[in-house]
Amino acid sequence: MTDQRILFVHAHPDDESIGTGATMAYYAARGAHVTLVTCTLGEEGEIHVPELARLEAAQADQLGGYRLTELRAACAALGVADHRLLGGAGHYRDSGMMGLPTNDHPRAFWRADLDQAAGLLAETIREVRPQVLVTYDPNGFYGHPDHIQAHRVAMRAAELAGPDGPAKIYWTAVPRSVLSAGMATFAESSNNPFGAVEKVEDLPFGTPDEQIAARIDAHEYADRKTAALRAHATQIPPTSWLFTLAGNFGAEFMGVEYFTLAAGTKGPGTGPYAWEDDLFAGVEAVPVPA
Repeated sequence: MTDQRILFVHAHPDDESIGTGATMAYYAARGAHVTLVTCTLGEEGEIHVPELARLEAAQADQLGGYRLTELRAACAALGVADHRLLGGAGHYRDSGMMGLPTNDHPRAFWRADLDQAAGLLAETIREVRPQVLVTYDPNGFYGHPDHIQAHRVAMRAAELAGPDGPAKIYWTAVPRSVLSAGMATFAESSNNPFGAVEKVEDLPFGTPDEQIAARIDAHEYADRKTAALRAHATQIPPTSWLFTLAGNFGAEFMGVEYFTLAAGTKGPGTGPYAWEDDLFAGVEAVPVPA
C-alpha cells in the first residue's frame, strides 16, 4: 500500500474507461487510492444493444440507470473500488451534445450552478485529500458541454478545497504524433474514426508533443482497460474502432495514456520532452489525518 491518492473527474459513464482506464488500473494495482467521480448518468447516450433500444431518453428514459450498472462493472474491471456520482445518482443529467434542446433540461449538468456543483466535489476532495486530480482541458477534450462543465467544476472545486486541494492537476490529452500515427493506420479503413479529416491540425483535439507533461505506460493493464470498455456495451459496440486498434496493436495502444499539467510543479521526466512517467512525480505522499 502507498499513501498516494488520485482523483479522476469524468462527465459520463464510459469516459473514465476511454480516456484514463489504463492509468486508473495502473495506480489501483500499485495500491494507490483511486477515486472516480462521474458527473452524470449519461442518459442521452446512443444505444448499441438493439434489445435495450427502448431505454433511450425519448422512450422509457431508463438508460441512465442501466449505464450505472455498466459503470460499476467497468470500475470492477479496472480495480477501482471508490466510485461516486456527483451529488448522488440522478442529481445532474446528461446535457446531450452542444446546441441540442437537452442542454436546457432543468437538471442538465451544463446548466448547473458552478459553485454549487464545485462545492459538492470539494466535499469529496476534502475527504479523500488527493495529491493528484485528473480531468479534461477547457474544451472538454472535444467540446461536449458536460466535459467542459466537468473541467470547470473540477478546477473550481480544487480552489474551494483550499489546503486540502491537490498538489497537481492534469488534463487528458493525446499528442499530435500519436494522432498522426492513428490517422495513417486508419487511412484505408471503413472503420475510420477520423472521418474525412486529413490533417491532425484540423481535429478539435490534439496537443503538440512538447506540451505533453506525462506519459503513463500501463501496457500490462491494457486487458483491464479493454474489459472496462466492453462493460460499456450500450455505448461501445463490438465493432468500435477502439477494439480494432486494440486487436491490431494491443497493449501498445490500449495501455498508454497522456496528460498535460495544468497546476503544480512538473517532476523529473525522460525523453526529448522530459515527459513524466508518474503523475505523482515530485509529490510527497502525505498521510490523511486520522
